[in-house]
Amino acid sequence: MLMVHGLGAGTRSWDPIVEDLAEHREVIAVDLPGFGETPALAGEVSIASLTDSVTEFIREQGLDGVSTVGQSMGGRIVLELARRGVGGDTVALDPGGFWSDREQAVFGATLRPSIALVRALRGALPSLLGNPAGRTLLLAQLSARPWALPRDTVLPDVLGLADSPSTRDALNALTKGPKQEGAPAGTAPGRVTIGWGRRDLVTVPRQAARATELFPDAVLHWFERCGHFPQWDSPREATRLILDSTS
Repeated sequence: MLMVHGLGAGTRSWDPIVEDLAEHREVIAVDLPGFGETPALAGEVSIASLTDSVTEFIREQGLDGVSTVGQSMGGRIVLELARRGVGGDTVALDPGGFWSDREQAVFGATLRPSIALVRALRGALPSLLGNPAGRTLLLAQLSARPWALPRDTVLPDVLGLADSPSTRDALNALTKGPKQEGAPAGTAPGRVTIGWGRRDLVTVPRQAARATELFPDAVLHWFERCGHFPQWDSPREATRLILDSTS
């Protein structure tokens, strides 16, 4: 299976679940352009251009029919792959792109200050995220129970938000670009599963209805007591969902 991360750490975003997945599947996790170890795109950063880069990787590596798994922006990218007929089974966790105009504006207005804050606190992040109060302060928008998370689970993604050269451009693509298009019934290359956290404050739960309307073949799974990162808040359940929904 091919794992596609959201804004943040790149491949390390999957650290809480990748070893368990690798016991049952051959797992390939990619760093999108401008994240992790991959250089930024030379041209426009958009959902379309990021999806193009993943499509090119799949074709170059001979991975036609590979199952794809993504979270947040990565969830949107794997749904776009499915819409294009690329890949096989698809699992999208709390995907972006299904907001109303107002929700999209709120998303940008709340996340931009959060990113500016973590950049300003860059040097202190390991210490701040090392105690429950600091995690609660910094991650209340992202996790249903930030105080309960280990520092090493959340630190890579938070550092990625601060350090990745494409964070700003990718956020602009999400908040100012077009919304996600859908795939008519029977057109996706494999099964489509969408997982959503009941307590997601980034892509709020009511957006799930729009996602399943645009992807009518999709099966919707709800993560209870879970925020925007199922691999943080519900790692065992996320692992089980991914394995059960892919081949």
